Amino acid sequence: MNWLSILFDFAFYYPLLMAWIWIIGGLWFFFKREFPTPEIPIPTSDGCSIIIPCFNEEDHVRDTIRYAIQTQYQTFEVIAVNDGSSDQTAQILDELQQQYDNLRVVHLATNQGKAIALRSGALVSQYEYLICIDGDALLHPHAVLWMMQQLVHLPRVGAVTGNPRILNRSSILGKLQVGEFSSIIGLIKRAQRTYGRIFTVSGVIAGFRKTALERVGFWSDDKITEDIDISWKLQFDHWDIHYIPQALCYIYMPETFQGLWKQRLRWAQGGIEVLRDYLPKMFKWRLRRMWLVILETFISVTWAYSMTLIIVLFLIGLIIPMPEALYVKTLLPEWYGAMLGLTCLIQFSVSLWIDKRYDGDYRFFRNYFWIIWYPIFFWLLTTLTTVVSVPKALFQKRKRARWVSPDRGFTGK
Repeated sequence: MNWLSILFDFAFYYPLLMAWIWIIGGLWFFFKREFPTPEIPIPTSDGCSIIIPCFNEEDHVRDTIRYAIQTQYQTFEVIAVNDGSSDQTAQILDELQQQYDNLRVVHLATNQGKAIALRSGALVSQYEYLICIDGDALLHPHAVLWMMQQLVHLPRVGAVTGNPRILNRSSILGKLQVGEFSSIIGLIKRAQRTYGRIFTVSGVIAGFRKTALERVGFWSDDKITEDIDISWKLQFDHWDIHYIPQALCYIYMPETFQGLWKQRLRWAQGGIEVLRDYLPKMFKWRLRRMWLVILETFISVTWAYSMTLIIVLFLIGLIIPMPEALYVKTLLPEWYGAMLGLTCLIQFSVSLWIDKRYDGDYRFFRNYFWIIWYPIFFWLLTTLTTVVSVPKALFQKRKRARWVSPDRGFTGK
C-alpha cells in the first residue's frame, strides 16, 4: 500500500466515521432530551438581560428589538449596544428606547468589534444571566424560557446555545443552508453534547452566566469568531455548555457566493485561531473532556489538506504524465463514494426527521431534496476555506477583530 492509497483511505473513512458518530450521538441526545416533546418551562424569579450588539443594522433592528421585547418571560431587560454604526442604527435605537420601557441603549463612539460590544452590554447589565443575540436575529417568544431553565437550575452550566432557523429560502444557497443547519450543525451539536463538550455556541443566540464570563475575562477582542473562543475559554475553565434545540431564533444567511465565502472563511479562521492558542494547554488530564473536540478539529483540518492534495494531483495528471504512485485516476464516486453517499443520505434523513418539529413537518421532503446536493458544494467550500484560513490564522498579525455588515440574503428590503 503506497502513501496515495493511505491518503485516499483517510479522505474516505474520516467523513464516514464522523457521520456515524454524529448520527448515533444525535439520536441518543434526541431520545434522552427531546422525545417526547417536553413542556414549556415555568418562568423562574431570576431576571435576565437580553444583549443585542448592533452594527449597521438599520434594515433589521426594529424587528429584532420588537421580537426581543415580546419575550414571554417574567423579568428581563433588553440592552442594545450600537457599535459605532455609520448608518441610521443609532437614531432608530434612540427612537425605540422612547417607545419601550425595558429597552436600554448603549452607544460606542467608534466601531470596537462584537466582542467589545458584548462586553459593554454585560458590564452595564443588572442581572446574572445574559441572553445574547445578533442585531438581525428574531428571538422566539419562548427561547429565553428554555435557556433560563438550564442556566438557573444547573450551577455548572456556564453557557447555553440555541437553535438558529434560517428565514431566507428564496435561492438554492438558502435552501441548502436550511438543510445544513438541521443535518450538519444541529446534529453535530447534539452529538458533541452527548460525548461531553461542544465546539462552539451559536453566536447568533447564546446564553451566559455572568460569573462564568468574569472568571475567564469575557470575550476576547483579538479573535475573528468570538463565539468559538468564549466556548473554549469556558470549557477549559470546567464550565459546561448545553445545546437547547427548543430555544429558537430566526436569522438571515448569505445567499451570494461572495457572502457565503466570506462567512465560511471567517468561521474556518476562527476555528484555527482557537486551535492555535489552546492546543498547547490541552495536555492535562483534567481537560480530557475537551480532547475529542480538539482532536476532531485537528483531524478535520488535516482532512481538508488531504482532499486538496488529491484534487491537485488529479488536475496535474490531466496535463502531464504522472508516476503511478502519484496518479489519481478519477474524482468521480466509485464503490467507496457510493457508500459515503448512502451514509450521507441516512444522516440527512435522521437529522431532518429529528429537526422537523422545529421547522414544520411539511418541509421535510422539500428540504431533503435540496440537502442531497450539500456534499458537492459545501464540502468543497469547507475544504477551500480551511486551506486558505490556516496561513491567515497562523501568520497574520494579531489585531482587534472588527466586524463588517454581512450578506443577509435576498430579504426583499
